[in-house]
Formats: sequence, structure tokens, C-alpha cells
Amino acid sequence: MTDTPDVSWIQVAVAFATVLGLMAGLGFILKFLSLRGWNMAGGRRARRLEIVESLPIDPRRRLVIARCDGREHLLLLGAERDIVVDTNLPAPPDDSGDLSDEL
Repeated sequence: MTDTPDVSWIQVAVAFATVLGLMAGLGFILKFLSLRGWNMAGGRRARRLEIVESLPIDPRRRLVIARCDGREHLLLLGAERDIVVDTNLPAPPDDSGDLSDEL
């Protein structure tokens, strides 16, 4: 006859809860990293699409400046349809000059 250790149901429940907690924690960590742009499939690629600015007009519509491959586009996004207002927007004026130029 072999001696088998007595395993209580409390130990089984605690082990099961620990494993589930570790799996949930790993899931949250992976979700957090994927939202930050960390790609696990093989290195980080350069992003081609970027939202430069967004301005809500009313609860259903907003103006968005989107940059794709170095070109900026002005989009009107709404509930029923989306409209391209302008493409190849000019670069904004440079505000890095000092104030003595304006005096």
C-alpha cells in the first residue's frame, strides 16, 4: 500500500485561484503592452498613420487632421458619412521664432 498525501479542498481552491490570477495578470500586461504599441510578432514597425489633431464640432461630427506617409488630410467624420475636406495640407507656420521678430 502506498502512502498518498492528504490534499484538502482548500489547497486545491487556493492553487486554482493562484493560477487564474497569474493568467489574468499576464493577460492585462500583454493588453497594456499592445496598447502602447509594443508588437510581439517581430519588432516594431514604423507607423504610417497618425492622428495629428481632432476637433469636435458637435456631438455627432468632428474634424480630424490625419497624416499618412508624410501627407496630411483634413477629414470630416460624422455619424452618417465621412468626407475628405482637403488633402496635402500645407505645413503649419513655425512658431519657434522668438518674440523680438514681432516687435
